[in-house]
Amino acid sequence: MSKPGDQQLADMEVDPSAAAEEKPAVRFSINVLELMREAQMQHGLRQSDYTRYRRYCSARLRRLYKSLKFLHGRGKYTRRNITESTVTDVRYLHIVFYMAERAWSHAMEKKTAGTNAQQRIYMLGRFRKAVKWASLFSQLCSVKGDSRTSLEAEAYASYMKGALFFEQDKNIEVAMINFKNTRAVYEELGKYGSIENQLLCRQRIEEVEPMIDFCSHKLGGSSLQAHELLDTANDLLKAKMEAVLSETRSQQAASMTEFNWLGRRFPITNAKTRVSILKAQQLEKDLNGSATESIAADKKLGIFDKIFSAYHDARGCIRNDLASAGNAENIRDDLNGLDKAVSAVLGLRTIERNQLLVSIAKSKFTKHRDEKNERITKPEELVRLYDLLIQNTTDLTDLVSSGRNKNEEENSFIHEYELKGLAFRAERCFFLAKSYSSAGKRAEAYALFCHARTLTDSALQQLANSPDKALIQDLKSLCDNCRSNSCIEHATGIMEEESVPLKLSKGVSTMSLGDDKTKENKYLLDMLESYESAIGEPNTKGPCRIAQFPPPFQAVPCNPIVLDMAYNAIEFPSLENRMKKEKKGLLRRFWG
Repeated sequence: MSKPGDQQLADMEVDPSAAAEEKPAVRFSINVLELMREAQMQHGLRQSDYTRYRRYCSARLRRLYKSLKFLHGRGKYTRRNITESTVTDVRYLHIVFYMAERAWSHAMEKKTAGTNAQQRIYMLGRFRKAVKWASLFSQLCSVKGDSRTSLEAEAYASYMKGALFFEQDKNIEVAMINFKNTRAVYEELGKYGSIENQLLCRQRIEEVEPMIDFCSHKLGGSSLQAHELLDTANDLLKAKMEAVLSETRSQQAASMTEFNWLGRRFPITNAKTRVSILKAQQLEKDLNGSATESIAADKKLGIFDKIFSAYHDARGCIRNDLASAGNAENIRDDLNGLDKAVSAVLGLRTIERNQLLVSIAKSKFTKHRDEKNERITKPEELVRLYDLLIQNTTDLTDLVSSGRNKNEEENSFIHEYELKGLAFRAERCFFLAKSYSSAGKRAEAYALFCHARTLTDSALQQLANSPDKALIQDLKSLCDNCRSNSCIEHATGIMEEESVPLKLSKGVSTMSLGDDKTKENKYLLDMLESYESAIGEPNTKGPCRIAQFPPPFQAVPCNPIVLDMAYNAIEFPSLENRMKKEKKGLLRRFWG
C-alpha cells in the first residue's frame, strides 16, 4: 500500500512550457557521479539492498521538500511542477535526481525479487518513470547547470534509457547506442579531475562495458567468446545471458542429430543430451581458438571445469535413456556407443587439463625464489601429476580398445596414446630422479636418470615417423637433460666418495681416549664469537641449531628452611596487669 507522500511525488510531471521562460544567470554545479555513488554505497547498494536504498531516497525527498518549503498542500493535494523558473536553489535539482533514483531502485528491487508477467509490467513502468525523471534532470541541468554538470546529467539520462530498452528486450541497437554514449562521456570525464573522480569514472565504465558486450553479442557482432561474456557480466546480467545462450544452444541443437568420434557416428535422440554436448563443443572451440594464447591459465582451468560439467550432464542423460530403453537392442547399442564416445572425449579433455597443470608446475619448477616469496614446485608434485597422466592414458586406451571390431582410426589413436604414455613414463622417471638427487641419494638418482634416458630413446625411435613434432622436440630436450644430469650426479657422487676418507680422518684425529663424553651440539647463541655453521652439512635434513628449546633447567638457590627450636624453652612475662578490667555495677556486686 503506497503512502500519500509517495503518491504526491509520483504524480509530478514535466511542464513543457518551461523552455519558454527566462533563464536565470545562476549556474549550479553538481558532481552527479560522486553524488550517486556516495548515496548508493552508503545506503544499501554495497550489499545490493535496493529496498533500503529506495527508502533512503523517499526520506531524502521528504527532507528536501520540507527544507525548501516546496509542499503540496495540507488537506487537499495540489500538484506543483518543477520548471526552469522554479529552480532557484541547487536542492531543486537534487529533488529531480532522487526521484529518478527512487524509481530506478524500485524497478531493480522488483527485478532481483523475481518477476512474473504482472510484476514485470510494473517493473517496466518504474523504469519508464526513472527515464522520465532522468530526462527532466538532464533538461534542467543543461539550462541551470555548468557544462560538466550538464554532460554528467546527459550521461545519466542515457544510462537510464539504455537500461529501459535493455529490460524491454526491444530496440537493442538503441540500448547499445545509449550505453555507448554513457561510456564515451565517462571516458572523457575520466581524463580530468582528481584521482577519486577518475576512479569513479573507471568504475562506471566497467559497469557499462558488460551491457554493451551483451547487446553486441545479441546483435551478432561481438568479438568476445561466450565464456568471456559471462565472466565480464555482473550478477544481474549473468542470469539473462545464460538464458539467451541456452536458447541459442537449443536452436542449434535442433539440427544436431549425431555425434562423430573416430570415424563412427552415434545418433542423438535426447534434446538435453544434444544441448549438453553442444555446450561442451562450443567451450572447446573457445579453448582452442585463435585467441587461446591470451587466455590466462586460471581461466583455461575454469573452462575445462565447465567442459567436464557439460559432458557429465550428457552422460547422465544417456544413462537415464539406457535405463528406460528396455530390451530394444538397437537403441541400447547406439546409447552404449554414444556413452563410450562421450566418456572417451571426457578422458581426452582430462589428459589435456593435466598437461596444462604440468606446464604450470614446470614453469614454477625452474624459477628461483624472489622477493615475492613465490612457491616453487617440488619434483614430487610433478611425479604425482605424471602418475595421473599415465593412469589417464591407460584408461583411455583401454576404453577405446574395448570394442571388438576396431577401425583404422581407433587403432592409430590407441598407438598414439600408448606412445604418449611411454613419454609420460620417461618424464616421470626424470623428475623422480630429481627427487632422489635433492635428497642426496646419488646412486639412485644416477640410475633413474639413465633409465629415463633409455625410455626417451625408445619413445623417440617409435615416434620417428610421427607428425607430432612438438612431442618429439620435448623428448629430445628431455634426453639431453637426462644425459647432463646423469653426468652431474656421477661427478657429485665421486666427489662425495673422495671426501669421505678426509672426513673420517678428521673425525678420528679429534677423538680422545680420556674424554668419554659425547660431543655436544653447540647452538648459535652459544658461539656468537666463533665463525661456525649452525645449519649443518648440505643435503641433510637435520634441524638448524639456533637456540635450544625448551630452555635447559638451571640450578637456582632455594630459600633456607628455618626451624624455630627455642620457642618452647622461653618463659614469657605475665600481661594480666595490662589487661582491661571489667567494671561491675551496684546490683552485680550483690548478685555476682
